[in-house]
Amino acid sequence: MGTVSDITGLLAGLSTEELQQIERSLISIYRQRKTGILYDDAHGVWTEENQAAAADQVFRLLDAEETRNKPDAAP
Repeated sequence: MGTVSDITGLLAGLSTEELQQIERSLISIYRQRKTGILYDDAHGVWTEENQAAAADQVFRLLDAEETRNKPDAAP
């Protein structure tokens, strides 16, 4: 088995169908380990990593909006 970077490099060359197969395998592993899963249904899993990434995106949007709406400093 290669390193994570080796595997990541190989993923780019896979077809969409092959990537979907890999995704199903990963979801199965998450379910077997029962760790890091916040939500699990027929559509897949929502992991702690997914939650953190989504929160990060929201905070970046809020920061950008706050910067845009900040009144100019008084002279």
